[in-house]
Amino acid sequence: MLTINFKSIQIPVLASAKGWLAVDKPSGLTVHNDTGRDLCSIAFDYIQKKPLLFKDITLDTDYGIHPVHRLDKETSGVLLLAADRDIFRYFSKQFEARSVKKRYIAILHGPLAPPATDDAWGTWQWPLAKDAGGRKKPAGSGQKVPCKTRYRVLDQSAHYTMVEIELLTGRKHQIRRHAKLAKHPVVGDDRYGSERAIKFLKENCAFDRLGLHAQSLTIQLPEGQGPQTVETSGLPAQMRELFENDKEI
Repeated sequence: MLTINFKSIQIPVLASAKGWLAVDKPSGLTVHNDTGRDLCSIAFDYIQKKPLLFKDITLDTDYGIHPVHRLDKETSGVLLLAADRDIFRYFSKQFEARSVKKRYIAILHGPLAPPATDDAWGTWQWPLAKDAGGRKKPAGSGQKVPCKTRYRVLDQSAHYTMVEIELLTGRKHQIRRHAKLAKHPVVGDDRYGSERAIKFLKENCAFDRLGLHAQSLTIQLPEGQGPQTVETSGLPAQMRELFENDKEI
């Protein structure tokens, strides 16, 4: 697997083709708006320096590299990047039409009961405002719009629940806000979780990230190539170790 390297940061390239690439974004790395240190800048500079490794992408140096969608700085996982204007527009239309399937893995505080449904999937449907809100008012202020987040319980430990999540709408911080409204905030969430829990995780578990990972992305490839699911190799080590250690308590 190809890897983009920047100082001590390693960014695995999960898939690539003419005009695009998908990477496994590390937690704590901003996607854009920090020229020279954000993911798009790092990827653009690295591919320019190693053209033979990425010759299938055919980078448009006048355009650069741009994210087709967004991941919070604190969230890790699959991120789709465009290296061509037409490819950017092609994929953007899929996100606008909500035809892209996005699956996440999250570790939540507390024992979340599995939904009493035939397929084991439940849905959080709290309306959310455009502004992100915070721990005291996660739904935000002002006009709210319908939002849907599907979830299913994968496993439980002494203090946490691991869930798979599918986004059906795309409001800012939607997973984190819905989890908070469900009274099971995402572990490590310094915006919606409790300050006491954040401090405990850092001091006792060496856990200093958000427990949310974009596991897979299913997109329709250009030129009639059909759909492709791009996924990461598994949970990041910090998330996996926190959960497994908590199962041993």
